[in-house]
Amino acid sequence: MNIANIPNKIATFLKEVRLEMKKVNWPTRETAIRYTLIVIGISVVVAMYLGGLDVLFTTLLKKFVL
Repeated sequence: MNIANIPNKIATFLKEVRLEMKKVNWPTRETAIRYTLIVIGISVVVAMYLGGLDVLFTTLLKKFVL
């Protein structure tokens, strides 16, 4: 590997990245917000479910084992 070629390779890489980024089908602002809210909502539901299981098993362990 020739050290003199490194700047050229970096420049080529960045040009290719720029071209690929232009090809990306970016979501609209509304779509991104909607998907973000869906992810947050599902995360809250899963956290509540797991928290409920934790409380249930903690209560059962304290009652029957400890």
